[in-house]
Amino acid sequence: MEVQRELSEILGRGLKDPRIHPMTSVVAVEVTPDLKYCKAYISVLGDEEAVRETLAGLKSGVGYIRRELARRVNLRNTPELTFILDQSIEYGVNMSHLIDEVTKDLKRDGEDEGEEGFLEGSPED
Repeated sequence: MEVQRELSEILGRGLKDPRIHPMTSVVAVEVTPDLKYCKAYISVLGDEEAVRETLAGLKSGVGYIRRELARRVNLRNTPELTFILDQSIEYGVNMSHLIDEVTKDLKRDGEDEGEEGFLEGSPED
């Protein structure tokens, strides 16, 4: 969607607020059919403080962001923006990390058992 692309561009290059973390991305955008309201789901790759600061920066810069969006996208109405934190990417990264840890442990346990079985010999001996 064009609104999502432009919001990503504005957040990435248009805002100079130091509170907004550089690893902030627009994951999804929901615009009402009458174009009056827009929910922008954002993801921040950082710690709790970075997330808090980014949301505060976006809230204070919402007027500028809305004006930029109106300038860049030809819409009948420029929607009121609401930024919502989307933690699905962070959740996915954490789950992937946990799966890697379990896989590593299973491999290590399997190697340990295999070595013991080999050292003890077979029951036929």
